Amino acid sequence: MTFKRFVEIGRVALINYGKEYGRLVVIVDVVDQNRALVDAPDMVRCQINFKRLALTDIKIDIPKVPNKKTLVAAMEAADVKNRWEKSSWGRKLIVQKRRASLNDFDRFKVMLAKIKRGGVIKQELARLKKEAA
Repeated sequence: MTFKRFVEIGRVALINYGKEYGRLVVIVDVVDQNRALVDAPDMVRCQINFKRLALTDIKIDIPKVPNKKTLVAAMEAADVKNRWEKSSWGRKLIVQKRRASLNDFDRFKVMLAKIKRGGVIKQELARLKKEAA
């Protein structure tokens, strides 16, 4: 099995631990075998350990250690935010955040909707079995 995502300049990554958890960043330089210099439009450039990064499939073309203006322009040109939100990984994280923000009554309404949907599926399945027999 070969690797498809490599640590490289321009690779978009998701921070999976720490105070910046859930933020998309771009690798702008590799410091050593354990750390990378990362940057995003709304954060200060910093070093971060590779263990705290989850590499995505998104890669943008940028020079080594670009200034903030160049980085923001490249991210907008590559449409990073929309590509992330359309990916299955991004959609899954959006759903998780939405579910975590539900209050008790919203969870109750979701439960009732699931019960109703299950009943409709059961009726349709019974109808299809009856037609097949």
